[in-house]
Amino acid sequence: MSETPFIRPDMKAFLDALAAMDGPKIADMTLEEARAGYGALHAMADRPARELAVIRDLSCPGPAGEIPLRLYDTRESRDPSPIITFYHGGGFVIGDLDTHHALCTEIAALIDLPVVAVDYRCAPEAPFPAAIEDCEAATRWIASSPTELGREATGIITIGDSAGGNATIVVGQQLAERSADVPVVLQVPIFPLASDAMGSASLEEFAEGYVLTKAAVEFFDAAYAPDRTDPRAMPILGAHSSSPPTILVTASLDPIRDSGRDYAKALADAGRSFTFIEVEGVTHSFTNLRGAVPSTQGDLERIVAAMKFTLGAD
Repeated sequence: MSETPFIRPDMKAFLDALAAMDGPKIADMTLEEARAGYGALHAMADRPARELAVIRDLSCPGPAGEIPLRLYDTRESRDPSPIITFYHGGGFVIGDLDTHHALCTEIAALIDLPVVAVDYRCAPEAPFPAAIEDCEAATRWIASSPTELGREATGIITIGDSAGGNATIVVGQQLAERSADVPVVLQVPIFPLASDAMGSASLEEFAEGYVLTKAAVEFFDAAYAPDRTDPRAMPILGAHSSSPPTILVTASLDPIRDSGRDYAKALADAGRSFTFIEVEGVTHSFTNLRGAVPSTQGDLERIVAAMKFTLGAD
């Protein structure tokens, strides 16, 4: 595109500050450096974590051993309710419970429902489909209302950003094929990788200078090694006729924006109930930049408001 895309003033200030730092590119980092850098970016740019009545680490059985989890709740105890399962972003390579800790506390505080974050196995140590297998196993465990959780699930709400947005969609598809103890009542993929981003117009348009780069997408792809013919890697290939109600979020300055738009079209073509929110003037990862880019706090609040509306309308 020849015309300059709209960038919010606070987003531009943050991008200018990142450019001035002139740090190393992710492809030039070691894996340890990339993971540490991702954590440092979120620690620098996100708002402080909320204080909640319950923030507790636990674990559940997985296909390759115990899966670490973290429970967030505004209440010490509560009546049966939907439980939110959160899958973090980071290309299935970087990211963990700590990188998205502040975001999970915010979601729990805004919606007043339990949130359980899943610390799935990451690539390259555990390439595709290890992360998805862990996310599905953890979600099924949460849906069974285990004693260790101390909460009774009436339904599951899946949510995640980027790679976690991919997992959000895939877990919904897996649970539609083989049901869990309670159903997925809402899914919230946030700037997800739903279709193959390689060769898309947005990947080229926002290849450099917009937080997530084309080189980073390629770096993650090489490490995760997804099977592009498998719906667990590319959920656009899966069945959409049984998709749960959906809040689908994209960012207008995101290299993988078009992947999310592809998923919106698939939901529309399948006649499914969904709300599509493209957040204008911001980049990938905006949900973790709420300190450095203050306007994005309002965007997160708008997403949660849409969640509340959809749950109330169900």
